[in-house]
Amino acid sequence: MIFVTVGSQKFPFDRLIQKVDQMIRAGLIQEEVFIQTGTGKYVPSCRHQAFYRQEHFQELMEACGILITHGGAGTMVDAVKRGKKTIVVPRLARYGEHVDDHQLELTQRLHQLKLIRACPDVELLPQALLDLREQSFEPFRSNTEVFLASLDRCIRSL
Repeated sequence: MIFVTVGSQKFPFDRLIQKVDQMIRAGLIQEEVFIQTGTGKYVPSCRHQAFYRQEHFQELMEACGILITHGGAGTMVDAVKRGKKTIVVPRLARYGEHVDDHQLELTQRLHQLKLIRACPDVELLPQALLDLREQSFEPFRSNTEVFLASLDRCIRSL
């Protein structure tokens, strides 16, 4: 199953939803697809809802084999922690999808770290999906313990 989420921003992300729907209609996506459409106006042909209750959202995240998402930090980190094959299409300011292009920058960095598959242009989504099926990713490694140990040493030295 593929889960598509556009986050909870006040800005629509119809550009991504339309492309996924186009891929479904063209037969490029055969799997069942659930789309969280957010504030968008486009109505896709697959199962969709503007926003899912938190419990249902978490169930979809856990059940999906592939996640296609906006470049929100929280969603990307959640996906990486879960070991999900993730394609990230960042929201872009020039399309009125966000106030700036910070999602593009964060997406590129996580792509460089081999944690996600970046797709900076929605027109590249069909190829990104094909590539994703054969792509492997680095496992998530939390830096929390290293940070806490460093903080502990700092506090003890005071």
